Amino acid sequence: MLGFYSYTVILTYISLASAMTGIFLASGMIGGAPHPTYAVICLMLSGLCDMFDGKVARTKKNRTEEEKKFGIQIDSLCDVICFGVLPSVIGYSIGLNTPLDLPVLILFPLCAVIRLAYFNVAEELRQKKTEDVRKVYEGLPVTSVALILPLVYSFHKDIGSIFPQVYGTLMLLIAIAFITRFKVKKPGMKTMLAFIGIGFLEFLWLLYKTKFSS
Repeated sequence: MLGFYSYTVILTYISLASAMTGIFLASGMIGGAPHPTYAVICLMLSGLCDMFDGKVARTKKNRTEEEKKFGIQIDSLCDVICFGVLPSVIGYSIGLNTPLDLPVLILFPLCAVIRLAYFNVAEELRQKKTEDVRKVYEGLPVTSVALILPLVYSFHKDIGSIFPQVYGTLMLLIAIAFITRFKVKKPGMKTMLAFIGIGFLEFLWLLYKTKFSS
């Protein structure tokens, strides 16, 4: 079989499975009606998996160069679906479904693809020069949408009828940030744990708003 199979890619594949489930939920392919709230939860789960897939991969000390390159490629390809396509499908499901909304829904995954492709090239060149772990990113990491969008979505009932426009504007700003050249310090373990805590609070808040704000 083509590919490399080990525990190092399990979290990446779980992230992809969660994103595909989210796409099915947001599009109404599961349950017969769109379920954007559950799709947002899937987005958060994908983000959680992505936070640790690289650390898990690096625990395998005898990885070949081919396995390392495969890991870089498979991670970015899955990220396109998880953090590029899924947010756009969620946007469509909540009301960004007019011809005027189409450019934003297309631009968002396009910018994610550009950023991830650039990252792959830069990372491959970097690894030829050093084996040190990357310390900074260029542009807004695509994984950040797993924290930003769920937080904004949790207020969709408070915002009311203009929420689709708010979501679309945020998507546009994030898309631009994906491909804007600025430095972002790679989070350490303490920061990642803080992100997990924030994500868990967002999850609880989202459930609360869904249950008591209907």
